Amino acid sequence: MSQSALRIGLLGHGTVGRAFEHLLAERAERVAELTGRRPEISGVLTRSSGAFEQILESSDLIVELIGGVEPAHDYVRRSLEAGRDVVTANKQLLSRHGEELWQLARERELALGFEAAVAGVVPVIRVLRESLAGTRIERIHGIVNGTTNFILSEMTRTACSYETALAEAQRLGYAESDPSDDVGGADAAAKMAILARLAFDAPVHIDEVRYEGIEQITPDDIAYARELGLALKLIGTAERLHDGISVRVHPAYLYAAHPLASVGGSFNAVTVEAEAITEITMSGPGAGGPQTASAVLGDVIAAVAPGRPNGAAPMTNPVPLPIVEDVVSAFYLHMEVADRPGVLAQIAQHLGEQGASIKSVVQRGLGDNAQLVMVIHPLLESLLRVATEAIAELDAVHGLPRAIRVIDEEFE
Repeated sequence: MSQSALRIGLLGHGTVGRAFEHLLAERAERVAELTGRRPEISGVLTRSSGAFEQILESSDLIVELIGGVEPAHDYVRRSLEAGRDVVTANKQLLSRHGEELWQLARERELALGFEAAVAGVVPVIRVLRESLAGTRIERIHGIVNGTTNFILSEMTRTACSYETALAEAQRLGYAESDPSDDVGGADAAAKMAILARLAFDAPVHIDEVRYEGIEQITPDDIAYARELGLALKLIGTAERLHDGISVRVHPAYLYAAHPLASVGGSFNAVTVEAEAITEITMSGPGAGGPQTASAVLGDVIAAVAPGRPNGAAPMTNPVPLPIVEDVVSAFYLHMEVADRPGVLAQIAQHLGEQGASIKSVVQRGLGDNAQLVMVIHPLLESLLRVATEAIAELDAVHGLPRAIRVIDEEFE
């Protein structure tokens, strides 16, 4: 039986674009078996070659791998308006313009695949959209940036500084020459906005995601983590609260029993929690050309396979939910103090006035340059801020205490 061609327009020919072109050629026979159509690249757009209009005209499906917001937004929008299915790996695009593009795809009964936009080859998008489509998701925790996970793993493994670990990540190709979006948390924030959109069926823009990076993490923080039985990770959280939802990214300590605590190197992992399922964790390589290309190819097959398993409409219409800024968390506090009688009592008093109780305390050093570290039980972030500002005013405390969140959920 003759097979019609599946003409694919490829926008972007960097690491992922080249890997996708190679994988498509390698797996063309399998794609033809699954879809009844033999794939071929009908045109490639790069910064120096190709014309978008010509590629669009000669293609049945567009794969967008340019990255960034513009001109990717313009190209994806025009592709959908022209009746083309689209596959993208662009988390920044979807975290800013997802609602517009998903609506456009629904109206025209087109596929808009984006599995590769979050966590690389880890199939968290498909699981949320399909396997857990009928489940009321309560919380998602994710290690969704391989660069930062590698840096923190390297700091833990070798006791080196942040700067040394970053340099090693760049040498190995895990970090870009300008790693700002990764180490500053913006990359993870975009991915968590997308996961929150799927988990809660509510529109979430990246500007509504609070995020912090790992630039201020010190070897002392890593050493104390080991001493307290904790692992330090950059964690993205999306959770349902009684008065809305919270989506945030920040460094966090995990206890050893947490499913994400042992995820090392450049791997990504996502934990999904719901009453019906308790908890499931998915993990795997979170970055890299071949890994991302594999996820892109899966979306291409899903878009054109008979029966369209992803459905004509990528998503239902969202229902806005309030974004909650002030949330409850346990905290690690690191303080530079003078070791004098009564200092710990004064610190405990300020914490107690805000309703905080101390779980554990470790002190290192004597004299005027001692270090005091404690883990406190959960309380509102705003109350912790009041307490730490008051503690900073004490004569024996040198500067504002450094606070890092602690995630104390454990699963057996």
